[in-house]
Amino acid sequence: MSEVTFREAVRMALRESMHADERVFLMGEDVGRYGGSYACSMGLLEEFGEARIRDTPLSESGFVGAGIGAALVGMKPIVEVMTVNFSLLALDQIINNAATLRHMSGGQVNVPVVIRMSTGAGKQLAAQHSHSWEAFYTHVPGLKVLSPATVVDARGMLLAALDDPDPVVIFEHSGLYNMKGEMPEPPPAVDLTHARVAREGTDVTLITHGGCLRRTTEAAAALAERGISAEVLDLRVLRPLDWNTVFESVAKTHRAVIVDEGWKSWGFSAEVSARIAEDAFWMLDAPVRRVAGVEVPIPYPTHLEQASIPQTAQVIAAALEVVGHG
Repeated sequence: MSEVTFREAVRMALRESMHADERVFLMGEDVGRYGGSYACSMGLLEEFGEARIRDTPLSESGFVGAGIGAALVGMKPIVEVMTVNFSLLALDQIINNAATLRHMSGGQVNVPVVIRMSTGAGKQLAAQHSHSWEAFYTHVPGLKVLSPATVVDARGMLLAALDDPDPVVIFEHSGLYNMKGEMPEPPPAVDLTHARVAREGTDVTLITHGGCLRRTTEAAAALAERGISAEVLDLRVLRPLDWNTVFESVAKTHRAVIVDEGWKSWGFSAEVSARIAEDAFWMLDAPVRRVAGVEVPIPYPTHLEQASIPQTAQVIAAALEVVGHG
C-alpha cells in the first residue's frame, strides 16, 4: 500500500497503458513540454517521445477530431481537453461523430477514443474554466461517462476505458488533483459498471460523484455525531448509471439527498431525482432533496466561488430535513 495523489494516479495509468500497448498515445494542449495543465503528464514526453506525447494547437475541434480519426484506424488515443468548458468547442466532433459512428455504420466501426477533461470549481479559475458539464455529456447516447473520485478510480478507470471499444469521456475534478489516497499493491482492476457504497448507512442515502464526494462524506460523519446513519453512494459511472445500486440503497434508507456541483435546473441531480421518483417512489418516506450549484456563472472571488457550489453544511441541512430533524 502506498500513498499517491490523484494526479500521480492518472500519470500511473498513462505510463502503464503506453508501456502495455504501442497504439496508445496522449494528445492535447500543453501535455508534452509543459507536462499538462495539471501536471498529469509530467515527464512522459522524455520517456515516450513526441510521437506518443503530442502537443496540439489551441483548437479543440481540430485535435479531438484527430483523435477520433486515429481511433477509427486502430489507434488508442487519449485526448486531454484542458477544461470541460473548452470541450464545448469540440461538441460537433464528440456528439455528431464519436457518439454516433458505431450506430450510423451499423456496427461496422468503433471509436475507441478516451477524452479526459478537468471539471468543477474551487481553484479560482472563473467562469470559463470552472463549470460542471457532466449533465450535458450524460445526456448523449453512445458515450460512456466516468467521474473518478478516488486515486484507485483515477488510475483504474483510465486503464479500463482504454479497453472499451466505444468513446469514453472522463471528468477529473480539478480540486482532486492534489488529493492523496492509498493505492494498493498491486493496484486493483476497476470495473466501469457499478456505483460504490463509500459509507454504509441506514437512515438516508447521500448520492454524489467526483469532487462532491469528500464534502458528502464529511456530512455523513457529522450526521453520525447526531445519531443519523447516512449511506454515501459514489456513483463513479454516470452513463450508463448503476440504477440498481441506487434503488437498493433507497430501499434500505427510504430517503435520498443528491449532491451535485452542476446547476440544479435541468441538471444531473434532476435526472437522478426523477428516476428515483419514477422507479422507487414507494420506497420513499420523504421527498428527494437536491444540493446543487447556485445558478450563476462560477465567480472568481474565493468567497463567492465557494458560495456557488455545494458545501458540507448544506448537505447536512438537507439530510436533516428528509429525516425529520430540520
